[in-house]
Amino acid sequence: MLVLVENHLSPRTAAFFDLDKTVIAKSSTLAFSRPFYQGGLINRRAVLRTAYAQFVYLLGGADHDQMEGMRKYLSDMCRGWNVQQVREIVAETLHDLIDPIIYDEAASLIEEHHLAGRDVVIVSASGAEVVEPIGEMLGADHVIATRMAVEDGCYTGGIEHYVYGPAKARAITELAAIEGYDLKRSFAYSDSVTDVPMLESVGHPYAVNPDRGLRREAASREWPMLTFSRPVRLHQRVPALTMPSGPVLALAAVGAAAATAGLVWYAARRRRPALS
Repeated sequence: MLVLVENHLSPRTAAFFDLDKTVIAKSSTLAFSRPFYQGGLINRRAVLRTAYAQFVYLLGGADHDQMEGMRKYLSDMCRGWNVQQVREIVAETLHDLIDPIIYDEAASLIEEHHLAGRDVVIVSASGAEVVEPIGEMLGADHVIATRMAVEDGCYTGGIEHYVYGPAKARAITELAAIEGYDLKRSFAYSDSVTDVPMLESVGHPYAVNPDRGLRREAASREWPMLTFSRPVRLHQRVPALTMPSGPVLALAAVGAAAATAGLVWYAARRRRPALS
């Protein structure tokens, strides 16, 4: 797709990315089930259950009822967990678990939007302790994520702010008001029909690897659909080849002209006969 370069006089814009199955190939929360088990936070039965949930999620996405069931299960499961221990486990295993499942196409889009002068915002229903380090690894400017209730350094099992469905759209609108984004000129990407409110909130919505419901919505609304299929480690991928901005091209042209003039002058000096 073509990502237009922002004029420095234009209002600020942003590109909002859902995380799971849009930027990465799996559920970010469920991806950490094994290290949570190794850290003593969950038992073997929970590992098997999250593995099954991951399989179902990858097979066909998750509708509203399934997402609500998953949310309740995960919030109940993490009750009593030490927040600092969770952060340490995520930090220690982040590159091993998440780096290999980042879509090359998504990483290229993030680069292109940054080069075009837009902020990149990751918007996810997963917990902030998981999403924020992933956003930092991706070079995102902001992260919007679910926040669990904490008391005495441990999760209570409650949720302070659930970033899901219409709540994603509200969070985007609130951030836009703070940062001065023009949402009509901004972009959004998601795979799930539950993110239709998020996609509706911007002028340039894209359905990425859409589930059945979102595919129908995108077709009826004539939203572009993208397929991301190449997970790759960030350090192994080739950066996106994008055209530089106008000022950069102008500077390059000036530099090339100066270099050419210098060569002409040098050649003329070489051809000029020596004075006796």
